[in-house]
Amino acid sequence: MFDVAAVRARYTALARPLAFFDGPGGTQCPDEVIAAIADYMRTSNANIGAPYETSRRTDALVELSRERAASFLGCTTDEVAFGPSMTALNFLLTRAFARTLRPGDEVVVTRLDHDGNVAPWLELAHDLGIVIRFAGLTDELEVDYDDLAARLTERTRVVAFPVAANSVGTAPDVPRIVALAHEAGALAWADAVHWGPHGPTDVAAWDVDVLICSPYKFFGPHLGLAYGRRELIESWRPYKVRPAENDPIGHRFELGTLPHELLAGFVACVDYIDSIWWDAIRTHESALGARFLASLPEQIDLYGLRTMEGRVPTFCFNVPGRAPEEVATLLAERDLAVWHGNYYALEVMKHLGLPDGAVRAGIVHYNTGEELDRLLGALADLV
Repeated sequence: MFDVAAVRARYTALARPLAFFDGPGGTQCPDEVIAAIADYMRTSNANIGAPYETSRRTDALVELSRERAASFLGCTTDEVAFGPSMTALNFLLTRAFARTLRPGDEVVVTRLDHDGNVAPWLELAHDLGIVIRFAGLTDELEVDYDDLAARLTERTRVVAFPVAANSVGTAPDVPRIVALAHEAGALAWADAVHWGPHGPTDVAAWDVDVLICSPYKFFGPHLGLAYGRRELIESWRPYKVRPAENDPIGHRFELGTLPHELLAGFVACVDYIDSIWWDAIRTHESALGARFLASLPEQIDLYGLRTMEGRVPTFCFNVPGRAPEEVATLLAERDLAVWHGNYYALEVMKHLGLPDGAVRAGIVHYNTGEELDRLLGALADLV
């Protein structure tokens, strides 16, 4: 049984009136994550590779963090890399891969993507003369798989896509996209940032070639985390300083000294998720999401799927007659934290014709039914 009260007791940050529906922009950290960061700074702070005690502890922490990352992603320790953010890692990885590109090569992205998995490719188009193609969306804001397939050619080198959309919550059919990419001889390049807090990630089962995510979106500290298929990233020439080691392979894509204290927090956040289990998280979130969809005032314009099938509990909407910023501000005055704008999902907002974006409310497992009722009641008062 999922005990949300027991979960919330592990978060000092939640012991306040403010209800956090801003998880898509970054989740809160449980106290054990914060304690792990502080404990490292107090007892083990050092750089790696020296013979003294704190350095040896840091060596062990880096190794453990790779093990926990591999467990979280479903890969080997050789295939993981840490960085300052998903976007920073993606710019680095795309540039290493770009050494293999030629003018006229093609990359397909989707209009569901966060710009962190679009802009790196657009910049390569600017620098190298490659071609970027956008796969369209259906009326329900799902990936148009027929349109995606039609955009694949013999020159397609990458299909970049989100595992879940940070804007409207759509969770595409990952195996279907991967199969289309591989049938075209292209790499499957997945952005799992928004999926991270909502379900298990398994790069091996999904058969993706590259995957990027952000621990601060799944109850950890501000970091970026990437997976690259071993034989693939082993073939790339990375951008790095000459003394940097080549083993493990993923380390070649980590520039400079890692933030070791944040690695300690990352290990703790993976342990935290493991202590709850994904089935419990998904069941609780699905129930709250279904309740939101069933009770949202009918006057409110909801963008995206109207069932919990094929989505995560992230909801994008507007209140008629009110600007998104106004709605977010009024909700904040009632201790309800939501986001507004485009959330870097530029193509979705272009598709919807929303220059000012929309309001976004995201549910994660520490949200409660009482908080959700407060949000729904506040929205009813605004229509």
